[in-house]
Amino acid sequence: MELSKKRIVVKVGTSTLTNEEGFINIRQMDRLCRVLAGVENMGYDLVLVSSGAIAVGAGKMRLSQKPKELRMKQAAAAVGQLELMHIYDKFFGEYNRLVAQILLSNDDVQDPERRENLSGTLNALLENHIIPIINENDSISHTEIESDKKLFSDNDMLSAVVSVFCGACKLIILSDIDGVYDSNPRTDPGANLICRVENIDEELRSVAGDSGSNRGTGGMMTKLDAAELATKHGIDVLVINGNDPDKIYDILDKKIVGTLFVGKKLH
Repeated sequence: MELSKKRIVVKVGTSTLTNEEGFINIRQMDRLCRVLAGVENMGYDLVLVSSGAIAVGAGKMRLSQKPKELRMKQAAAAVGQLELMHIYDKFFGEYNRLVAQILLSNDDVQDPERRENLSGTLNALLENHIIPIINENDSISHTEIESDKKLFSDNDMLSAVVSVFCGACKLIILSDIDGVYDSNPRTDPGANLICRVENIDEELRSVAGDSGSNRGTGGMMTKLDAAELATKHGIDVLVINGNDPDKIYDILDKKIVGTLFVGKKLH
């Protein structure tokens, strides 16, 4: 598929959307929606891949800790997904933007007929300036939660799959740190940010470490996996700190932000 220079996928993780207690970070979500509405208003096709359903659901259900049993995780996802979409709809509506929910499973991408239907839905939404908000269908699918037979593995990989599927030119992954470092910045004060990556090799994987939070499922290794898939299809991938969504504007202004994984040239 030919890449669209005006199509961007943004992935936001649980740690960006919630606070330490697991409740929605209202102020942060408002800032994110304001920026994304501004980006869409600049003429970009915008697709949002959003995590957070299980954590938000667990918080709303007043569970004392993140659920460990599959059926409780799926129950929390069902509660949390509703809450997330309610907040997204409210905030994007404040900025005069419409949103739609798409919940995916492996079959939706792998089955030819479902894939064609999904493509049609996505394109119809984008043509009508509606922002699709995508997550895996956790309430009925267990692949992201705990299966070894995963297509997406987690929402970092889901965002890469979506980027390839819809022909995006950029994938922007919002994390809870500034990008990829040469060692774990949480334990090593001398860690240096890697601003540009041309090739994801074993050396990079060995020094990147894992910096996932207790509210999300992904760490830096899942972001490297996602970047590897997307860059093979010519898509630039950027990992930036989601605490400052305005940096998305800097990316579009071609400023150096976070870590850029350079998409391979397609022949």
